[in-house]
Amino acid sequence: MALEQIITDCKKNHPKAQEQLYQLFAKKFFGVCLKYSSNYDDAQDNLQDGFIIVFKKIEQFSSKGSFEGWAKRIFINNALQKYKDVRFMEVLDDNIAEVDLEIDDEKISLDYLLQIIHELPDQYRIVFSLYVLDGYSHKEISEMLNITTGTTKSNLFRARLILKEKIEKLTDIKFESSAK
Repeated sequence: MALEQIITDCKKNHPKAQEQLYQLFAKKFFGVCLKYSSNYDDAQDNLQDGFIIVFKKIEQFSSKGSFEGWAKRIFINNALQKYKDVRFMEVLDDNIAEVDLEIDDEKISLDYLLQIIHELPDQYRIVFSLYVLDGYSHKEISEMLNITTGTTKSNLFRARLILKEKIEKLTDIKFESSAK
């Protein structure tokens, strides 16, 4: 069945269409939920909650633009709601230099990179994911999280610094073991 028809049927609250929509997008949106959740169980909860919201608000989708983009924003906003009351670190210095995170594809696996991103403290992981992985601007992030743009820049800087240190540590370990 075409996506347009599935959406039309979801607007009529047809359970079979809702199941089809879930099957079409569950894996993709679970990945989104993982980026913005503290752990796997929270990501599963956010996935379920996100679909409930999508089904409740699907009438608002006007078919102008991508359904996937519209729904993705719902999943991100739902996951971020859990952090609305969390106090994010305040900015220390507005003139923070960029941390260079060049990665040699042969040295680091994508799985390891995703693992260390997920190990970041919540405030760093969320800002890093929004900025680097989903392409939001500092202004958009500051509005979403109700923090200053300086704080988003500071959190992004610290996230990159932590990632750089972990990557350098791994590459040093790999280099030492291959030299033996």
